[in-house]
Amino acid sequence: MADASARGAVAGLRVVDLSRVLAGPLAAQMLADHGASVIKVEPPDGDESRRFGPPLDERGENAYFGALNRGKRSIAVDLSRPAGRALLERLLADADVLIENFLPGTMEKWGLGYESTLAARHPRLVYCSVSGFGADGPLGGLPGYDAVAQAICGLMSTNGTPESGPLRLGVPVVDFLTGYNAIVGVLLALAARAATGRGQRVEATLFDSGLALQMPHASNWYYSGRIPQRMGSSHPNIAPYDRYSAADGEVFLGIVNDGQFARFAHVGRACGRAAVRNADAPRRAGRAGERRRAGAHAAARRAPRDGGRGRRPSPSGRAGEARRHAGARGGPAAAPERACGGDPRRTRLRRRRTRGPVQRPYRCTTARVSGGSRPRSAQAPPVQFK
Repeated sequence: MADASARGAVAGLRVVDLSRVLAGPLAAQMLADHGASVIKVEPPDGDESRRFGPPLDERGENAYFGALNRGKRSIAVDLSRPAGRALLERLLADADVLIENFLPGTMEKWGLGYESTLAARHPRLVYCSVSGFGADGPLGGLPGYDAVAQAICGLMSTNGTPESGPLRLGVPVVDFLTGYNAIVGVLLALAARAATGRGQRVEATLFDSGLALQMPHASNWYYSGRIPQRMGSSHPNIAPYDRYSAADGEVFLGIVNDGQFARFAHVGRACGRAAVRNADAPRRAGRAGERRRAGAHAAARRAPRDGGRGRRPSPSGRAGEARRHAGARGGPAAAPERACGGDPRRTRLRRRRTRGPVQRPYRCTTARVSGGSRPRSAQAPPVQFK
């Protein structure tokens, strides 16, 4: 049992990854992280994300592709040709999972549709389809990209400030959630196969995932009928829950309940007695505004001098530690290099056992789900199949 755990939770699982760019490759990579054998089938000129550079490493591999394709073996196959499709059929003969993100209808055009062909030929196969909008509905069959989904699903409309107008979220959050939804669907289908002996088709779309990210704005609209507004970094239901300018930089405070607010007010010694009394007061209209003002006042208050040398503790330093020990939630508004620890040899990621830059040339982060083996590096350019 110990040896099986060391090899990964899905050791022995065989995965054929036909997907490109982000959501599909992310799902396949997570399976590889946990022991699956993944063969990535790329078009003759390779996954287009191989050309999403710079930055590049010393071998000429770019950061984008490397972040999403470690632990896989690659082969280039032209699936538009009969010989290429025949090779794919051989790969599927002993495969457990197929992941693809072609435009809906493409696999059917090649005679490889799940319902029409593959389900009968490979009854144990779990077939995962990742797409922008699925095959049906007003947008069915259209291509999808993360930023387009953010716009259509309303995420951009609530991101930014009243002055900025709608803004794209700085990370491909819809793509990532779609990848996670895909792997959840695959794992559920594998669990069902263990009971029934048969695989099934699962689907994850950018559109569905983007709409699911509209919490709490969509539910607020359903309950109140009020159109959600752009609020910068603040929260429509909770306060103080916002980014504030402190004496030595930006800090984010997340104070969710009355107990946290009382401890925050006590430790900060900057909100004043009125704010502390307000933390214990009955809930009433307008209290969120009072709490926002109290949070801003606490963050803006000049930090105490450090040892007379004129250096002030950072938001993540002594003051931040005091807040955390008191149960108040907050932290610096860190840039990526600070969040990832700056020096890879001393990265804070290892404190959380999150996968970080542990093996060259892999220099990226990825969420730790549970267990599994250490990440493997991305592969060299794919073998050409002719």
